[in-house]
Amino acid sequence: MTSSAHLLQRLEIDAPIFQAPMAGVSTPEMAAAVSNAGGLGAIGVGAVDARGAAQMIAAFRELSARSLHVNVFCHAPARADLERVARWLERLRPEFARFDAAPPSALREIYRSFTEDDAMLATLLEQRPKVVSFHFGLPSRERIDALRAAGIVLFGTATNLEEARAHATAGIDAVVAQGYEAGGHRGVFDPDADDARLGTLALTRLLVRELDRPVIAAGAIMDGAGIAAALRLGAAAAQLGTAFIACDESLADAGYRAALKSDAAHHTTMTRAISGRPARSLANRFTALGRDLDPNVIPDYPIAYDAGKALHAAAKAKGEYGYGAQWAGQGAPFSRAMPAGELVAMLRREMES
Repeated sequence: MTSSAHLLQRLEIDAPIFQAPMAGVSTPEMAAAVSNAGGLGAIGVGAVDARGAAQMIAAFRELSARSLHVNVFCHAPARADLERVARWLERLRPEFARFDAAPPSALREIYRSFTEDDAMLATLLEQRPKVVSFHFGLPSRERIDALRAAGIVLFGTATNLEEARAHATAGIDAVVAQGYEAGGHRGVFDPDADDARLGTLALTRLLVRELDRPVIAAGAIMDGAGIAAALRLGAAAAQLGTAFIACDESLADAGYRAALKSDAAHHTTMTRAISGRPARSLANRFTALGRDLDPNVIPDYPIAYDAGKALHAAAKAKGEYGYGAQWAGQGAPFSRAMPAGELVAMLRREMES
């Protein structure tokens, strides 16, 4: 049995097509549509608390009896630097002023890391989704062991071989090889360390050769041909995120969808200015603001994200969408708008042909 067939059997799904979790974009409706079409649907719960996660899982299960993938963030808790925060807010003040608004008086850590969220762990152990995945690092051995004992399959994101080996040593069942082309937040363990910026194909092939567990290719894969190419390189499956942003079930707002269809799709860029961590976005006003900035002037993730969301809200209230977190990968020009289930069916036909 091939690596792909074995993984699909274990996950109880039909096709090696995984929808990326995409916190803030994916929905229970999207995940259910993908899973019902034979792929692996996913939700990201890094931006909600345990109660919110339970509600999202329940909403999925009202629509699908198939497998669900739930993603959590394992970032290091932010270091509160009040002086850095004050300087950052002053830097953003002119941008807020464009929209007759003022920056917040203070910023907070809006997302709690799974590494210290006992309530989220308890919810996942109670709900037992088929898959739980880790982004930005790994939780403690105790948390990993608890999830494994509950029969949950574990994935972890790696951007290089060192991170992938850390996942393997921790007993993670499959590794998501996130290439530099991928949209959204880089899964790097340490955002301040040197980034080798390995592309999806090179990283996938490297991890397939070096690891003794399934590898899931992720980054700029938008159609069946891309999925087939990843499988030929030895990946057990492909994970697609940007491909699903324009789907009917996505939470992407009108400005995000319009930008995805614009010239900005051809000019994605990596930025830390929006959230405090490197993330690939459509080129917009916020990414332009962050161009060439010293990362040391930006507060830690997710404190910086509190300011980013406030600026986006102020601009959006005046009809300007260019300050949003319009995460997208380098495959953005190939985006297709349709219901998620129809997209999975199309991807399966393209892959098989």
